[in-house]
Amino acid sequence: MNTFSDNRQNGKEQALNIKITSDSTCDLSPEILKKYDITVIPLTVTLGEKSGHDGIDVTPEDIYAYVDQTGNLPKSSAVSIGEYESFFQTWHDRGYEIIHFNISEKFSASYQHACTAAKEIGGVYVVDSENLSTGQGLMVIHAAEMAQSGMNAEEITERCRKLAPQIEASFVVNTIDYLHKGGRCSALAALSANLLHIKPCIEVQNGAMHPGKKYHGNIRHAILSYAEDRLKNRNDINPERMFITHTRCDQKIVDEVKNIIQQYCPEIQEITETTAGATITTHCGPNTLGILFIRK
Repeated sequence: MNTFSDNRQNGKEQALNIKITSDSTCDLSPEILKKYDITVIPLTVTLGEKSGHDGIDVTPEDIYAYVDQTGNLPKSSAVSIGEYESFFQTWHDRGYEIIHFNISEKFSASYQHACTAAKEIGGVYVVDSENLSTGQGLMVIHAAEMAQSGMNAEEITERCRKLAPQIEASFVVNTIDYLHKGGRCSALAALSANLLHIKPCIEVQNGAMHPGKKYHGNIRHAILSYAEDRLKNRNDINPERMFITHTRCDQKIVDEVKNIIQQYCPEIQEITETTAGATITTHCGPNTLGILFIRK
């Protein structure tokens, strides 16, 4: 995770002293955060009596172990107003305007908390990504690239808000037990899915999760069928970048998905694989995989 690094180091000053920040729910790798000089603030994940910060004190492996041992699901909680104030103040004191990205307001109170803190600090622009995971991450990277090109904070913020409906985020889950335990689906839906061996596709639309196509059989077959359904006969995909984001999926399956992307979307310039952090893992469980990109 990128810590409080100053992007004016080595004599390189980012245009207009704009700092791009995000909640840890953007699921961007340390390498990407470093490349674009993005700093994240972690949500809190609670496992029974233990609480820790996403990506710092709590990892996805901690989530899997806790669920296996207890049958209970950890809980994630929003960044507090006070934490945001301290976080924003750090960059404000260094002379930056801050553009901060949150997981969808419909998933967490983080956005409202960030907005409250931003009013106290000043010079902070808060953007509801209307998404999660690298759906949010796509917007964060886009903002960083615009900042590097010299755009001002207001223009970047406006463009990112307009970009939100163009981000296509979806994923296939191996089990909806995690979604059920997290209050994202009913007990009846979870029972039916398990009995019928259904691997549902979940789509993010208008900032909320909605059920998509239902796949049957083992998770490999479901993921590969999902990838083909998502990409074939498409001419509306922005070719700049595409993410494959997953939770402890077999690398062979991930590589097969990459091959499908190259088959159906050979114009994609950058295919990036990332693994979801602890907060996202809490709600989707292992063997979840999503393909995320921006539409033209």
